[in-house]
Amino acid sequence: MKPIALLALLCCSVFAQDRPDRVVLITADGLRWQELFGGIDSALMNQKAAGMANAAELQKKLTADTPERRRELLMPFFWSKLAPKGMVLGNVTKGSSVQVTNRYRVSYPGYSEILTGRAQDEALRGNDKIQNPSQTVLEFLRERLKLSKNEVALFGSWDVFPFIGESRPGSIYINSGYMNADESPRMRELSELQFRMRTPWDSVRHDYVTLSMALDHMRRHSPRVTYIAQGETDDWAHDRRYDRTLQAVQDFDESLKEVVSFLESTPAYRGRTLLVITSDHGRGSTLEDWHGHGSKVAGAEQIWLALFGPGVPQTGEAAKTAPAFQRDIAPTILNRLGLDYREYKGATGTPIELR
Repeated sequence: MKPIALLALLCCSVFAQDRPDRVVLITADGLRWQELFGGIDSALMNQKAAGMANAAELQKKLTADTPERRRELLMPFFWSKLAPKGMVLGNVTKGSSVQVTNRYRVSYPGYSEILTGRAQDEALRGNDKIQNPSQTVLEFLRERLKLSKNEVALFGSWDVFPFIGESRPGSIYINSGYMNADESPRMRELSELQFRMRTPWDSVRHDYVTLSMALDHMRRHSPRVTYIAQGETDDWAHDRRYDRTLQAVQDFDESLKEVVSFLESTPAYRGRTLLVITSDHGRGSTLEDWHGHGSKVAGAEQIWLALFGPGVPQTGEAAKTAPAFQRDIAPTILNRLGLDYREYKGATGTPIELR
């Protein structure tokens, strides 16, 4: 199906009915709200120290007079096709805020806050590979909806997700980092490919492999709950390569296009799926700290959140909204699925008001 025809059907198909019975959660590690809402950063785009010395062509391609045009050049699918079909929160310049509540502002505590509806500052102080001390919303949904292991699936580029995604090892299907997979010919192909096209980082594989494995699993098993966690937007930033970070954001936009195309073309998901897109933490806002995050980096608490699907108002970019928090994401998912979020014990977040 052509992209124009695909998106023309979204409001009356993928995002049509009032109550979803499936959820797809997608995260882009450390993708700043500044790029999401403003496109290429004018303070960074000429900086050799940010890896832009040989990026004149990329800079020209992404430069425009307004933040709205720049962001559309960076993420054309998201802004021209997807955003109008739902809600996008977190543009601080327009009075919309989404914040992490854990004090550390690094990946594991952030992902855990997304998946458990709470900050766990005493137990999770960094990115160490320790099992999540709380039942995740993925495990809760498997239990509550009486799903098989394959019907709740997590695919991540980072190899820490087997610890983040479940409190009891083996509770859900997880494939992350450089983990083998042989459940299908496509899985075997991708599994081999990840070892032949390694990234510069030992703990993070290419997002292409993660996304492709997730889509293969979804085609074969039609999971009710799927989480796809992409990582290259964070790792290139840590390497102070703003050029590669921008390219990773472009790739993320293409990933969203591919996922939505799959949802639209698959009867099991069409008109029945809540799509949630967000990030685990923010980053600094200056040349000195844009590449970093953590408890001492100003602005690293600011993230963003996009929601699409049955019952989500098609209001696009939000402005002047009540503050929302990372801990609210899990309760919002439960609420949209028609479950009582208060039965998910220990969560401190509450469902985000959709209007």
